[in-house]
Amino acid sequence: MTSAIIGHIGPWSEEDYFALGETLSRVELLDGSLLVTPAPDVWHQALFRELADALHPAAHAAGMEVLGTVNVRLLPDRIVNPDLVVAVTDLDGLVVEAHEIRLICEIVAPGSAAAERLIKPQLYAAAGIPWYLLLEQGTTLKLRLLRLDGPHYVEHAVASAGSSLTSGEPFPIHIDPASLLSR
Repeated sequence: MTSAIIGHIGPWSEEDYFALGETLSRVELLDGSLLVTPAPDVWHQALFRELADALHPAAHAAGMEVLGTVNVRLLPDRIVNPDLVVAVTDLDGLVVEAHEIRLICEIVAPGSAAAERLIKPQLYAAAGIPWYLLLEQGTTLKLRLLRLDGPHYVEHAVASAGSSLTSGEPFPIHIDPASLLSR
């Protein structure tokens, strides 16, 4: 992959992006530029698994799929790899379209906090994704559920370890962040 990226001249298209194939790094396409980051650390991946497991039963009962690190097309030539999405999709193809996503989730790591708190919410809101869930790491875990209100997200519910994040939308959610530390 490195030689394909280094040897590339000019803006990247979706065709160029998908020609890279599967990689060990996360590669996102943002308006002709590639954003390459290493795979998440082990702790991040453990949190992902616990969060996906916590969301799965209610999402599945509502006819939705919980998917991790998939290609999400926000717009043509704008493809991101969020940590987790909950979508109404047929599970075929290389991408999940933004209009299929009901909830998009990011696990905020220290090195990616600015992107996940500032840049990605703007991209996701512009694509019309109705719900955004952040799992924030720190001295304790915190869940922040944001809902799309016009062109921006507003805080809908927040929970730290010992309390539960509860919402009836986009499907019934009831998660104590402390439960994500079960292992």
